[in-house]
Amino acid sequence: MQDQLIEIYNELCAHFGPRHWWPADSSFEMIIGAVLTQNVSWSSAAAAIENLKMERILSVEGILSCDPVNLAALVRPARYHNQKAKKLQSFCRVLSGEFSGDLDLFLSQEIDVLRERLLNIYGIGPETADCIILYAAEKPIFVVDAYTRRIFSRLGFFPETRSYREMQRFFMENLPLDVNLFNEYHAQIDALGHHTCLKSRPRCGECPVADRCPGMQAREIPMKDACGAGATSEGE
Repeated sequence: MQDQLIEIYNELCAHFGPRHWWPADSSFEMIIGAVLTQNVSWSSAAAAIENLKMERILSVEGILSCDPVNLAALVRPARYHNQKAKKLQSFCRVLSGEFSGDLDLFLSQEIDVLRERLLNIYGIGPETADCIILYAAEKPIFVVDAYTRRIFSRLGFFPETRSYREMQRFFMENLPLDVNLFNEYHAQIDALGHHTCLKSRPRCGECPVADRCPGMQAREIPMKDACGAGATSEGE
C-alpha cells in the first residue's frame, strides 16, 4: 500500500510541481489563514489577511485589541466575517491567557495534547487543527479535506462515507511519518482536486493518475458518469 501511495505522490509532483504550501510569512499568519480559509478559496482568505496587515493588527495583541465589529469588517473578504472574527479572537485569547502570547510554547506541545487544545477552541475543527499542527508546529500529522475524500474514494482506496479520523489513520499508517512528505502530499491532493478532479465535471483527460482510476479503466462506462460517481456533497 505504501508503494502505491508514494507512486501517486510522485505522479502528482511530476505533474503539478512543488506547491510551496502553506503560503505565509510566519507561523502566526499561517494559523490566521487556516481559520480564514474555512469554506472559502485561499484568495479570499489572503485578501482578509492583507487587510489585517494594512491595519497593522496581524498579531495576538492587535487582534485582541480590535473592536469585534471592526475586525469583522476587515476579514469580510473571507465571508462569514462575524463568526471568523470571533474565531480569531478566541484563538488569540487562549494564546494570550494560557501561554502569555508565546506561540512557540503553544506549538511545542505534544501532538495529541496540542490537537485536543486546538479542538477545544471555538471555531477550530479537525481539518483546521491538523493544518496548524502540520504547517505551523511542523509536526507529522496528515491533513484530510474534501478533496482527499473525493479523490481517494474515486481511486477505490476507501468509500466516500469513511470518517475523517479513519481516512487520516489510513494515510498515517501507510506512509512514513514525515512532515515534509505530509506537507507536500496534502498540497498535491488539493491541486488535483481544485484543478482536475472536480466534483461534478472532472477533467479526467488531464488527470496525472487517471490510469489508476477504476472508472477510467471501465471503458464501457461513459467517462463523465464513471468519474463523477464518487463526488461528495462538499464544494469544489
